Amino acid sequence: MTLLERADDLRLLTGALERVRAGSGDRLVIAGPLGSGKSALLAALADRAEGCRVLTATCSLLERDFAFGVARQLFDPVLAGDGADLLTGPAGLARPVFEEDTAADSAFAVQDAANSGLIALTHALSARRPVVLLVDDLQWADEPSRRWLTALAPTLRDHPILLVAATRDVESGLCECTAIRPEPLSLNAIATLVEQRTGRRPDDEFVAACHAVTDGNPMFLRAVLQHITSPAADQVPHVLELRPARLRERLVRDLAAQPKHAQDFARAVAVLGEDDLAGRLAGLTEEQAAHAQRVLDQAGLVLRRPVIRDAIEESMPVAEREDWQRRAVRVLHDAGRPAEQVAGRLLAASSVHGQWAVETLGEAAAIALRRGAPEVAARYLRRALRDVPAESEQRARLLVDLATAERFFDPAASVRHITAAVPLFRTVEERAAALVRIAPTALGSAPRPVRDLIDAVAASLGHDQELAHRLEARQRYVWHADPALLADSAERLLQIGGTTPGERELQIVLLEAAMLTARLPAHQVADIGLAVLKQEPPHPRQVHTALPLLIKVLATADAAAETVPWLDQAFAQAGGTVEQALILAQQSFVLMHLGRPGEAHAAAGRAVDLAVLDWRGDTTTAAVGLMAVAIDLREPELIARLVESRPDRDEPPGVEAVYRMLHGAGLAVAGDYRQALDHLLDCGHVFDAIGWRNPVLLPWCVLTARLHAQLGDLAAAQDYAAQAWDRAVEWGAPIGIGRALCMLGRYTPGAEGLGMVREAVEVLHANPFERAKALLQLGARERADGSGSGQQHLELAYQLAVESGGERLASRIARELDGNSPGVVVVLTRAEFTVARLVVRGLTNAEIAEELDVTSRAIEKHLTNSFRKLGIRRRTELPGALARACPPSA
Repeated sequence: MTLLERADDLRLLTGALERVRAGSGDRLVIAGPLGSGKSALLAALADRAEGCRVLTATCSLLERDFAFGVARQLFDPVLAGDGADLLTGPAGLARPVFEEDTAADSAFAVQDAANSGLIALTHALSARRPVVLLVDDLQWADEPSRRWLTALAPTLRDHPILLVAATRDVESGLCECTAIRPEPLSLNAIATLVEQRTGRRPDDEFVAACHAVTDGNPMFLRAVLQHITSPAADQVPHVLELRPARLRERLVRDLAAQPKHAQDFARAVAVLGEDDLAGRLAGLTEEQAAHAQRVLDQAGLVLRRPVIRDAIEESMPVAEREDWQRRAVRVLHDAGRPAEQVAGRLLAASSVHGQWAVETLGEAAAIALRRGAPEVAARYLRRALRDVPAESEQRARLLVDLATAERFFDPAASVRHITAAVPLFRTVEERAAALVRIAPTALGSAPRPVRDLIDAVAASLGHDQELAHRLEARQRYVWHADPALLADSAERLLQIGGTTPGERELQIVLLEAAMLTARLPAHQVADIGLAVLKQEPPHPRQVHTALPLLIKVLATADAAAETVPWLDQAFAQAGGTVEQALILAQQSFVLMHLGRPGEAHAAAGRAVDLAVLDWRGDTTTAAVGLMAVAIDLREPELIARLVESRPDRDEPPGVEAVYRMLHGAGLAVAGDYRQALDHLLDCGHVFDAIGWRNPVLLPWCVLTARLHAQLGDLAAAQDYAAQAWDRAVEWGAPIGIGRALCMLGRYTPGAEGLGMVREAVEVLHANPFERAKALLQLGARERADGSGSGQQHLELAYQLAVESGGERLASRIARELDGNSPGVVVVLTRAEFTVARLVVRGLTNAEIAEELDVTSRAIEKHLTNSFRKLGIRRRTELPGALARACPPSA
């Protein structure tokens, strides 16, 4: 009945539906007050969505704390049916949303991972057929689902997905989308609806009275028509009494006239919603509940209508409503309902207490954290804290759990709660055990009070050497910017045997300190690090321990090869989880140091694409590693994405300087050499002040030398290249020595400089990418000197660059060769090569897009890139040019 005068609204919705069928996504919001016909428009759209998969969800005020409840309503039916295989690859990150028994990630914020997984899941589903997502009452959506929908909305354009949400306030809807606002019904529409309802043409006075009372709201009009006998003018006084507030009063009076069991059932439904436990809450048998439902329906008290349930609940005195809420919580708990459903009720029922309530809230918090909703988990834990004694150990454990959740969105509160929890434990061993639950790497940004607390607990710890070593690991890590503590790390490292997990954890932290300061030579650091790695079985959970530091140390010490099978095994076990993204970041760093930049770039891109590396929690290690990869690659897009992902928080001086170095590298790539130099000099001063001198992880001297040369100051360039050489020799890793030799040789004139570059080529023999860069310099210099070996060295450089996946470097070498070498080929990506071959076969862009199941815009992009690389302008030139292209490796 409410679709009269909705033709324009339906036209907008149908137009969006047609665009989705054509492959282009969209999102719309239907906004309006209660009863304006929003749900009817959603139902009409669902009826018109033939050929599409329609997924629906209705948000509820009572389920706002059910993490990802809206997402589960949408996808549970799919995953239980033909979509059971969808939770793989990037979509696997959404697995914790749907599986309560997924292992908890106590040291990592999985909310963004869940968002990323749900977006990938939606995209994957739309690849099978167009998807229509219909969400009603969006204003009551749980926060994690709202954030997912907000993140999903901008991605819809390139996928056949239509998202339509109904909400009472457009401001609570989806930003930057088409808004549909159903208009109030006109007098003519009201007259038509009254005639449909009563079978009689209404008098004009009656229609005017209905309009005055309802303001054209379809739901209110329907309520009015339930209380009239005929649409005649003599009913006008009766209609005028039925304004919305009066309607509620009338509903309450009608309820009071019903039998007691029907009244109790109505109150139970008003509190519990349309749940099959409502009868039990009212103390009724199934037969009595069914009878009560019939009685209420016959009286016009249709409980499925929100306005009626709201009226009943609002009519209850506060004490009575609280009593019903308290009983509802217990009924849900005793019926074995999910902990989150019970916990959501507990948040609203302030009078419910007891150990069972605390345990339920704790269980719900653990589930919410696994699902990627740390804020929801924190609300459950804060509520649980109200029911435990102030000085109890149970409170301490809840505080530690709360701190674990809060670290993902409120680090300052997390630190405060850890600080408050530790003194509540009775023994120093329990305090130490609480502190070591947090990985050393998670404490890098801890403020002074937390550091002092760790120091105090460590100082009072007795003979438990395992806890002592683990606490020392945390002490050392949180003071990583203290030159004094860093100075004795190498000496302390040599005193640790590494026979227990605690000793190995401490060894790893000390190894990183020795690497950062270069106080032990690379080969010695590598020997110790490899011995530790052999005792640690590969597992995806390593990303939440100190082991990522060890991977970084070994790669920086030119011992990356040993980590490859270890990481591969860990990655194979990770599946579609958060750990997969963090392991990809580690693999990217390792591959870069093995001279495989193509694979390193791909791994880095995949890690960032997963949208979980937002550098909160203990992901700083991954961030530093990826920043080092981006700097080595001189890849502007990757640099920009990492700079943009920087967290809004204070970082330790060293990490802050690494971000500044990354920013400087980005400015250099963009050609802003002067500002880039200022950034690099600033970060260099910080590194020197805190004692971080490793030239491989922190190549600021080499970068500074290049910038001075680009600005015309060759003397300064040679000076910084010499500094880079001194630091590289001190550290001793071949990659650092080779880079420094190459840079110093570039700015050293004559035979001496040429000899340095030749030596760099030999030193870098095991790293094809770095060796190709040295050979490029050697060949160009030799050819400029008239040496016949220059061409040979350039050709070898090109071959190594292509084999290592260094496309940018290969292009530079090709330009240097200037087409004179028979070995010169153009490197196309796999997608570019595939599209080019299809063009040669005579297919149009549209036909290629259909065959490859991508958009025409993607085809145009690949062709543009191919034309640029091949140096052609027209499709007719492609067959001959493609013969010079290098087929991508399988």
